Amino acid sequence: MSSSELWIGVATAEQLKALSGLEFLQRMIDGKLPRPPISGLLGFQLVEVRKGVAAFAGTPGPQHYNPIGSIHGGYGATLLDSCMGCAVHSSLEAGTGYTTLEFKVNYVRGMTDKTGPVRAEGTLLSGGRRAATAEGRIIDGSGRLLAHATTTCLIMTL
Repeated sequence: MSSSELWIGVATAEQLKALSGLEFLQRMIDGKLPRPPISGLLGFQLVEVRKGVAAFAGTPGPQHYNPIGSIHGGYGATLLDSCMGCAVHSSLEAGTGYTTLEFKVNYVRGMTDKTGPVRAEGTLLSGGRRAATAEGRIIDGSGRLLAHATTTCLIMTL
C-alpha cells in the first residue's frame, strides 16, 4: 500500500507486539498500518510522532455539533485522549501497551464549524514501568489555545 492511500482498519495483535510504539505509530502515518476507525468517524488523523510526542489534526464541522450549536466537548476530549495516549505509546518498547486510566480536560475556547483546522499535541511527562503521565493541547490555525489536558496511563505487557 502506498503512503498516499488512506485506509481504515484495525491493527493485529501481532503487529502491536512486534513493533515499538514509535515504529507502530510511524507506520500508521506512512500508510503501512491502518488508521483506527475512530479517526474516520471523527475526521482526524495522526500527523506527527517522535519519542514522547504525538500530534493529530482535524477540522471540526457541523457533524460534531451538540444540541446548543457548538462542537461537542467529546470531539476535543477524543483528540486530547488520542494525542496524549499516543505520546505515551511512542515511548514504549515492543510487546508493551497502554490504556488510559484517567484524564482531565480544561476547555479554554469553544469550537464551531468556523474554527477551521485544529491540532492536538501530546507530550509525555513521565514514563515508568507501570504508569505514565502526559499532557496535551489543542490549538487552532492561529496558534490560540482551545483546550488542554493531562492523563495517566497504565503500562502493560501485551
